[in-house]
Amino acid sequence: MSLPDVVAMQTRQPNLEGQGEIRQRRLIKEALRMRPNRIIVGEVRQEECLDLLLALNSGFPGMTSIHANSAREALVKLTTLPLLAGENVSHRFILPTVASTIDLIVFLASDGRGRRRVEEVLAVPGRVEEDQVEAGLVFRRFDGMLTWTGEYPPHVDRFRASGYDLVEVLGA
Repeated sequence: MSLPDVVAMQTRQPNLEGQGEIRQRRLIKEALRMRPNRIIVGEVRQEECLDLLLALNSGFPGMTSIHANSAREALVKLTTLPLLAGENVSHRFILPTVASTIDLIVFLASDGRGRRRVEEVLAVPGRVEEDQVEAGLVFRRFDGMLTWTGEYPPHVDRFRASGYDLVEVLGA
C-alpha cells in the first residue's frame, strides 16, 4: 500500500521457542507514540479493546471492527472485552468510557450472496443508564433499503468539524 503518511503494523505469533510475539496491545501503544491523526485497528477480540478505548478517549479519532450479531451486541461487546485486561478494570470505568468515546456503530451483514451490506447504524449519545450505554438507531435496512429513522447522531459538532453538515447530508 503506497499511501502517504500511513504506517501499517501487524501482530506476530511467537516462534517455536516462544519468542518474538508482537501483540495488538503493544501495536496500539506504539501507534500512539507516533502522534497519529487517526488510528484504525483491524479487529479487536480481546483485552486490546481497552487500549483502543483509552486512545480514543485521549482525543484520537479512529475506528475498528468487531464481530457481533447486531450493532447493539457490538456495543455490549465493546463494554465487556476491556474487562479481559485485568482485575483493576471495572464496568464502572468502562461504561462511561465507551459512552464518551464511541459515536457510531455501523453493523454489516452478509446478504446471502457473500456481499456485505450496512444493516443498521447505531448512535451513542454519551450517556449511561441503568448500567447500559444508551444508544439510538439512526439507520436500519427496511424492505431492502437503508432507511433513516429520523434520529440524528449525537455530537453534531464533531461531524461539522470534520466537514459534514448532517442537516444537509440527511436532507432534513
